[in-house]
Amino acid sequence: MLVTGAGRGIGRAIALRLAADGFDIAVHYRQSDEQARDVADEIRTLGRHARLIQFDLKDREAARAALEADMDEFGAYYGVILNAGLSADAPFPGMTDDQWDSVLETNLDGFYAVLRPVVMPMVQAKTGGRIVTLSSAAGVIGQRGQVNYSASKGGLIGATKALAMELAKRKITVNCVAPGWIESDMTDAIDRAHIKSQVPMQRIGVPEDVAGVVSFLCSKDAAYVTRQVLAVNGGMF
Repeated sequence: MLVTGAGRGIGRAIALRLAADGFDIAVHYRQSDEQARDVADEIRTLGRHARLIQFDLKDREAARAALEADMDEFGAYYGVILNAGLSADAPFPGMTDDQWDSVLETNLDGFYAVLRPVVMPMVQAKTGGRIVTLSSAAGVIGQRGQVNYSASKGGLIGATKALAMELAKRKITVNCVAPGWIESDMTDAIDRAHIKSQVPMQRIGVPEDVAGVVSFLCSKDAAYVTRQVLAVNGGMF
């Protein structure tokens, strides 16, 4: 299993949960080297193999080279969890070109950068597989001050659904998880009372809430589940 952005937050929780489920994990990271190594060490304590893979999702050539080198050594991935993402919030009239470009290039173009090199080897392996993308509540309903983020995550949903149709006959499921407010670096600076006012369950989610849903989508129990968007948001919509 390849988990992008696995060094911290939701990605870390997903990597550890999938390791507990019995999968070996390729721990992708961009720059949090020490955190990624800690995650890999935790995976090994669970009795699973872990390896590190580093690249920036915005660098398509670097992504392709790193992924192809990893597959040359370890074979095609059975599953890919496209978790890594970026936000750069601003009111739309004041948004800069860089804020728009960096978010779209990471969150949406990253879908292509990661999945384009790995899908055909998955097909050729003829073992089926699992692809899970991480969108957001913002990608489903939109969010004030996040036009760029909402656009990238909404586009990710469309790409996920289309790819699911292409790969269904190959027994490779492709689904999307859309978290709401989840404890992360992105939510540290947001007023908790404001968050709770938007969530019927009256609490902010934790990364493990998302990891549990990803775990199900990667399991044998989800073999007939594809082209779906599963919201993990405490009832926001």
